[in-house]
Amino acid sequence: MSIKVCKFGGTSMADGTIIRRAAEIVNADAERRYVVVSAPGKRFGGDVKVTDLLYRCHELASSGANFGEVFSRIRSRFEGMEKELEKDVGMGEALDEIGRNIRAGAGADYCASRGEYLAGRLMAAVLDVPFVDAEEIVRFAPDGSLDATTYALAASVLRKYPRAVIPGFYGRGADGKIRTFSRGGSDISGAVVARAVKAALYENWTDVSGFFACDPKIVPSPQCIRELSYQELRELSYMGANVLHSESIFPVRSAGIPIRICNTFRPSDEGTYIVASAKRRREENAVTGIAGKKDFTVIFLEKSMMNGEIGFAARVLGILSRYGVSFEHLPSGIDTMSVVIDNRYLSGGVLEKIVSDIREEVHPDSVRTHEDIALIATVGHGMANAIGTAARLFKALSEANINVIMIDQGSSELNIIVGVDNADCAACIRAIYREFFEGKGGTGS
Repeated sequence: MSIKVCKFGGTSMADGTIIRRAAEIVNADAERRYVVVSAPGKRFGGDVKVTDLLYRCHELASSGANFGEVFSRIRSRFEGMEKELEKDVGMGEALDEIGRNIRAGAGADYCASRGEYLAGRLMAAVLDVPFVDAEEIVRFAPDGSLDATTYALAASVLRKYPRAVIPGFYGRGADGKIRTFSRGGSDISGAVVARAVKAALYENWTDVSGFFACDPKIVPSPQCIRELSYQELRELSYMGANVLHSESIFPVRSAGIPIRICNTFRPSDEGTYIVASAKRRREENAVTGIAGKKDFTVIFLEKSMMNGEIGFAARVLGILSRYGVSFEHLPSGIDTMSVVIDNRYLSGGVLEKIVSDIREEVHPDSVRTHEDIALIATVGHGMANAIGTAARLFKALSEANINVIMIDQGSSELNIIVGVDNADCAACIRAIYREFFEGKGGTGS
């Protein structure tokens, strides 16, 4: 029998009623044998995610302040779910221990991970299957990356259990302490488990019915993408389409395991399949999706004969490295170079220092900056072979009266990225969506 791994996100673990719904989904298919869970998310507008409450407890405890009021909200939530589910999992005792550890100086990663830990214990009780602590099967290397020994370790542990629940988001670091992935990292945990057990499918259950062609907050009811490739997902996720953590594809991609995005609240919906190579008919849309991120700065450099100056780009990037700054994109011409940087790196006068050092060390003819830029990526494997895709895109932006500050096309010809003012971000996405998904040439995907 094939194995499916299911990961349930925060909205699918928000309260007892929803946890029961998730358990029904698991029990509806005998192939769904391993379940990975996130910490409980928001139950309603204005609610606070459990992970955010746990981080707040750590902040208060670290500063010597009383975290009791915040922790009581966490206690109320979990003990309430335990009562609602009519399952005695020793929640009170577990919370007492967590509170003592926070008071004794437990690290931020330990504190944040306890939402998944407690949610996993609840789900295991509802399904009546073993609970396997992620500490037992997930290892991090000293630099914080996933240790490759994790897969063999997880396989050796999980083969003992025909079915099991595993909390997502964390594992054990090289120092023996709890270590977490970046936020949203339960998606990565699910992918790790899927690869370890050689799953036929990794199902990611959330509150949407798949991956949309663009943000539904910007375009009402955008088309749902039936199928996209790992690479397309990576591009769209990185640019802000956050249905799935962009790093979660790496464990499953190497093993050729497809991902399915599913809706816990509409389980009969087909969802979106993410596969090695999306198969599309020639008449289908060249564009798969559109995504955007705000708050970038572009440093524009111009220097005659730049292309013949050996080491020019290396010196520019060396200046960025000196200030601990990573660049996002580096479009260039014969005599020009643009360095795109996330604004989060540039606080405290860092931008001014970088520009000053560039002037002093590489002597450009001119250097200027443009701040508060949004990057919009139009992504699709079909773009490389579809004549006129770029022309249609820029025509759409022109008709929407949007000024394009920067253009960058990936070497794989998978995407076209444009830089526009932050204020034009939503309008830019809407214009591109209208052209490719509502216009005469766009049939959706």
